[in-house]
Amino acid sequence: MKNNSITEPLGQPLLSCHINGEPVTIGVSPAKRLLSVLRDDLQLTGTKRSCEIGRCGACMVLMDGVPVNACLTMAYQCTGKQITTIEGLSQDGLHPVQQAFLEEGGYQCGYCTPGMIISVKALLDENPDPTQEEVEEALSGNLCRCTGYGGIVRAVQRAIEWGRGSQ
Repeated sequence: MKNNSITEPLGQPLLSCHINGEPVTIGVSPAKRLLSVLRDDLQLTGTKRSCEIGRCGACMVLMDGVPVNACLTMAYQCTGKQITTIEGLSQDGLHPVQQAFLEEGGYQCGYCTPGMIISVKALLDENPDPTQEEVEEALSGNLCRCTGYGGIVRAVQRAIEWGRGSQ
């Protein structure tokens, strides 16, 4: 039987996708997760490794604009997709959501922050004027284990206000 799969010389299937707008082709094990590809192979360490069971959201990235847990996403599922990490948001300077987190104390220890920012960006891309309940729902997959959500909520409100045009 003829094998039509494209493989690297070492026999690993190739992952071809765009990461932060750049085309990427890399040989990966079928069992490798996106989180490992990003952090270990591509040195994009802004995406954090934490619970590794999809409960904390520290590894949140955008796949074709939809937030996904990189720890639960297999590399092969990314073929042909657009992946955006926290690094990808700041290629042209800080993204307004990142700036809002900075100004409103949403960073705290910073470990959960990349995932929070990715989730907020996805929310505001889909709904630029969400209700408080919609914000809480959007962040329900992101856990902060530091001091609380006060700064994070203020940052989201600031980003919403900027989207409305007020400073």
